[in-house]
Amino acid sequence: MEVEIKFRYREGVEEKVSEMAEFVIEKYEYDVYFNHPCRDFRETDEAVRIRKDVEGINITYKGPKIDSETKSREEIKLKVEDFDMAFKLLEKLGFTRVMEVKKLRKIYRLGDAIICIDDVEGLGRFVEFELESDNIMEKQKLFSIAESLGYRRGDAIRESYLELILQEKSG
Repeated sequence: MEVEIKFRYREGVEEKVSEMAEFVIEKYEYDVYFNHPCRDFRETDEAVRIRKDVEGINITYKGPKIDSETKSREEIKLKVEDFDMAFKLLEKLGFTRVMEVKKLRKIYRLGDAIICIDDVEGLGRFVEFELESDNIMEKQKLFSIAESLGYRRGDAIRESYLELILQEKSG
């Protein structure tokens, strides 16, 4: 399971993160999101996407969020070799393209936690804290890191970038 919290970026946060965590990589991520042919992922709080970046191509399924404070959810990733064929496979199965999300992501590692500084096209900058765990209470560790950077627990954003973009477009 992916345990994750997200906040709007605040000036100076990246400098603090770079002092406390190890820089891993800066990369451009291109995501295409799809909707299921038989159920509306907006209603079920699920997502399927294809992501392309310098590290390769993945098809990812994200299940419904499992708590009221975070973006934590089941996540299944499948590495594929060909973006266009993955796209074609999903279309042949009846999935429909919903939206693309483009972002520049800087990744830092702090122990078993990942801190991402994201610049999302059309939305602005955000900071995400995440780790892989079967225990949702690991969120406490992430909130502790966020609080050390000046974020308040109640300011966490539960919406995905896709949800935020769709909200912006619908006005």
